[in-house]
Amino acid sequence: MRKHIDNYRQLLTNYDSLLAYSLLGVLGGVASGLVILAFEKAIVLVATLWAVGNDGEDFESLPLELRFLLPALAALALGVVYRLLRPEDRETGIVHVLSRMHSHYGALPVRNALVQFFGGAFALGSGLSGGREGPGVHLGSAVNSLIGQRLVLPNNSLRVLIACGTAGGIAAAFNTPLAGVIFAMEVIVAEYTVAGFIPVMLAAVSASAVSRTFAGGGAAFVLPELQLVSLAEIPYIVFLGFVCGLAVVAFIHIARFTARFANIDVTLRFTVVGVITGLLAMGVPQIMGIGYDTLNLALQGQVAVALLLLIAAAKIVATAISAGVGMPVGIIGPNLLIGACLGGALGHLGQQFMPELASHPMLYILIGMGAAMGAVMSAPLAALLAVIELTHSIEIGMPAMLAIVAANLTSAGLFRQRALHQAILRQLQRVVPDDPLNQLLHRTHVGSIMDTRVVRVPSQLSEEDRVLLLESSPTWCLVTREGEDLYLIEGSALLAWLQQQDAEQVDITDADIRRWTMTNVPMQANLRQAWDSISKQTVEAACVFGRSRTASKPILHGVVTRESIEKFTLARL
Repeated sequence: MRKHIDNYRQLLTNYDSLLAYSLLGVLGGVASGLVILAFEKAIVLVATLWAVGNDGEDFESLPLELRFLLPALAALALGVVYRLLRPEDRETGIVHVLSRMHSHYGALPVRNALVQFFGGAFALGSGLSGGREGPGVHLGSAVNSLIGQRLVLPNNSLRVLIACGTAGGIAAAFNTPLAGVIFAMEVIVAEYTVAGFIPVMLAAVSASAVSRTFAGGGAAFVLPELQLVSLAEIPYIVFLGFVCGLAVVAFIHIARFTARFANIDVTLRFTVVGVITGLLAMGVPQIMGIGYDTLNLALQGQVAVALLLLIAAAKIVATAISAGVGMPVGIIGPNLLIGACLGGALGHLGQQFMPELASHPMLYILIGMGAAMGAVMSAPLAALLAVIELTHSIEIGMPAMLAIVAANLTSAGLFRQRALHQAILRQLQRVVPDDPLNQLLHRTHVGSIMDTRVVRVPSQLSEEDRVLLLESSPTWCLVTREGEDLYLIEGSALLAWLQQQDAEQVDITDADIRRWTMTNVPMQANLRQAWDSISKQTVEAACVFGRSRTASKPILHGVVTRESIEKFTLARL
């Protein structure tokens, strides 16, 4: 079994090993699907503790005082727990996933995943405003990354596992596998390659199959066939996109403003957010929790126009401040509700004033959902496909596309606003580059270019050692003394110097040979990690070491130089 795993690891070092990565995609999809189902059950279980019915959605039936006390006290309790955690253990969601993908090469820690699971379930089940999709992306990515770390898979495969977890998380939550695939490639991986698509597609299908098997999941919303009545509606649809774009701009501004208070005690921050949410919930209880029950009511036309606008405004405030202070909740679901409310309001107004031209308000609700989601995540294609998959109708594609484009142009073009996760990363001064060079370095294993003709040599060489060294003719020699690695020298230079020596025992440190400074990287490292280690230590090369099951000392596998990485990237780009 161990031999098979070793062979599998070796296959994964090659990014183009489609069969190996396909197996990884299926494994990742099943794992993410199961963890998302567990997370959803946990939310319902918490809500049931507070006697919230309708699968943890019916917060509207709670008494007035409980609508205030439940989110306020839950936020206080969450803040107390967070205060006991280290600041690095508190980080959750998409921001955490993107940050760790680049700063730790896809290694997501288990502590943050546990905080996301239990903290997110407690927050959403207790009426704090947020969504389950952002936590789902984190949990799906984390469980896959942890599996990869447990199996000691190469770091370039962890990146694919995270993409599989993302796609699986979205697919399991909405039963929209295609949207999950595009979201993973558009937001998390930020590149499109055939080798990257295939395992992610398999993960989305696997997660969706898990959801249907264990939760009976069909479409997230049951909808009739919808289509545009008249092309005269196009300007009105563009206007809906503009309105949704404005709402997203307000949402991001509030979240960014709230994030400025990160230096204030976490318990105080969370409590203030809980109090504000509770006060809003006293008048607009529909903002509590995830809010999909309200979304279904809006789709059925059972919510008045004034209330739709009020829900949208209150949901923007409650969710934006929750996301801004770092609560373990998501923003995708709330923005779907915000877009739905705005679309529903404009749809009802259109039918009232232009009944012969206006389409069914449900069409505007769905278009608004896509527009808001696409703008807040800067993921227009994923949002478009989500709307099409939710409706099972390609006819909605054209009007949805117009609204999504209008919303993105309003947010990014007119107001120069980044997606919320990008804005938060920038505010935290974290660089998450997605240029072709970095993408290439992240997906390439060190084994692709490392020189394996390397040996350890003691600084003191006997006659026998010299004979063996001359016979092996290595490219690189790692000079050691008393078990300590000193520096690298080129094998040809060392052999030439040895041929000039007559003494039975020689000291290599006396040789007038160029010494290459070096650092160490693990065998599962990618080229990005090797380059970062070389740059950070200001050295010329990285020695690649692997763990040994028998020897106490790591095994030296090869050498990667700064020059070899530069030549590789220049040849590929």
